[in-house]
Amino acid sequence: MSITFSAQDKQTLRTGAYGAVSLLAAAGAVGGSPHKIATNGSIALASATGPVGHVLAEKKGGMDLSGKSVAELADRVLPALTEAMSLLKAQAPAEADSYRGIVLVALESALDGRPVSPVLADMTRKITAALDAA
Repeated sequence: MSITFSAQDKQTLRTGAYGAVSLLAAAGAVGGSPHKIATNGSIALASATGPVGHVLAEKKGGMDLSGKSVAELADRVLPALTEAMSLLKAQAPAEADSYRGIVLVALESALDGRPVSPVLADMTRKITAALDAA
């Protein structure tokens, strides 16, 4: 089955996935290793397969993952995660499950067995809730 994603769809998928890793990295700044979180999570996303994996492997430019605070970043990323799940459920339900799994594996990889602080646990819950809100 061939799935065709519009440029905006691809942007939404990438913003949600890479933004989730960015949110976790920002929350990980409390523990002092946001760069490790971002690196491990990004490697996991780049290792994804299937139609979603192809989208995540494409040029990542154009994502707006900036902000003066974690709250501003979350205002962009959490809705993008929900929108990504909605569009995938409408176009290819199996890919919605794949996307959810890819994002959650990236978060798990980002944490790389380190103790999860309450801040990281809370951010992970918010990301999972956004994925499940669609």
